[in-house]
Amino acid sequence: MKHTKLIVIAICSLGVLSASAKKDTDFVKQYADSLNAFKAQQETQDAPETPLSAYSSYQLFAPATFYHSVASSQLASNGNADGEVNAALMSAYLNHPDLIENSENELKKAGEVGEEINQPLRQEVSFVERTDVAPQESTDAPVDVVVEKPKFWTYKGDYYLQFLQNYISGNWYKGGESNYSMVGSATLEANYDNKGKWKWDNKLEMKLGFQTSRADSIHNLKASEDLLRLTSKVGLQATKNWYYTLNVLAYTQFMRGYKNNDVFTYSDFMSPFNLNISLGMDYTVSWFNKKLTGNIQLSPIAYNFRYVDRLALSKKNSIEEGKHTLHDIGSMFTIDLLWKFTDNISWKTRMYGFTTYSRSELEWENEFTFKFNKYISSKLFIYPRFDDATTRDGHHGYWQFKEYFSLGFNYSF
Repeated sequence: MKHTKLIVIAICSLGVLSASAKKDTDFVKQYADSLNAFKAQQETQDAPETPLSAYSSYQLFAPATFYHSVASSQLASNGNADGEVNAALMSAYLNHPDLIENSENELKKAGEVGEEINQPLRQEVSFVERTDVAPQESTDAPVDVVVEKPKFWTYKGDYYLQFLQNYISGNWYKGGESNYSMVGSATLEANYDNKGKWKWDNKLEMKLGFQTSRADSIHNLKASEDLLRLTSKVGLQATKNWYYTLNVLAYTQFMRGYKNNDVFTYSDFMSPFNLNISLGMDYTVSWFNKKLTGNIQLSPIAYNFRYVDRLALSKKNSIEEGKHTLHDIGSMFTIDLLWKFTDNISWKTRMYGFTTYSRSELEWENEFTFKFNKYISSKLFIYPRFDDATTRDGHHGYWQFKEYFSLGFNYSF
């Protein structure tokens, strides 16, 4: 029987306890007698085995506890097993109160030793939504890898068609006169930057204007503004803002140039044609929070080639009479800047200088733009020029001057 085994184990444990507590022989003897009496009672019973908690003797095997009913039961003891158990417990209460750790009230809160759960615990689970099992995706599915090619090229353009008031000095080297006229312009840029060391900037400028003059009885239509210019520059970065550059500048015009009531042709396509090749350093400008941008180029070595198709224009363009070409070696500088004062007001300037140390050329183009909206703008163009290889004018000397003010359409991208 299970209870018999428990009693035997308890007796063995009591033997160990008695060896370590020789002074408590009376208490041990009473405790052992009560266990032997309970053992004999269990062996003579024929009833089916019941839980240990059904007998008061289980108190001997539980942790030392103070029971309130022990004293009252002892007074009415009839010598049965329960009385012997209570007597043993009472002896422990009186002689060894320091061994008592619990009370009956605490045991009741914890529950009985043999307390069983008669009904199973169930947790109610409700399904919010039943979904099908997601199909398992293949882990070896092919992956498309897209590698975009870097965009090294950028493109820009600026176009305008303007009506203008124009002033030209009498000794302007291409001819013309002060008048009211119209002008159209197109500027295209294609720039390469590999985000490393190399840059290649290309700019094509085309400008053509026409005028009519009542004072001119020979020409019904004359060109007041005429420019075809290509600038190409290759740069190798030296520092953050400085580049070693090779610059090529070529320019001529579209149409013939006349003066009032004069049949002589003062300029024409490829008369003159200028080609300048220079080697130097280029500085990238980015000042005033990037409102002033552009570049400054200094070329201590520059080669200039000039060609005229009309021999009659040779001497006028500093070429030996009867020859078509001129070769010069010298120095060159170019300042090309754009200053945006506001979103609607800007100043674009270009200063070009070339010298052979025997003659010099200087051009300073200034264009002020006043935008009224995205498509309507007004422009003020001021263009002084110095060339000491031309015939000296009695009023302006070697200086030439051109100015116009216009209002019209403007488009940029």
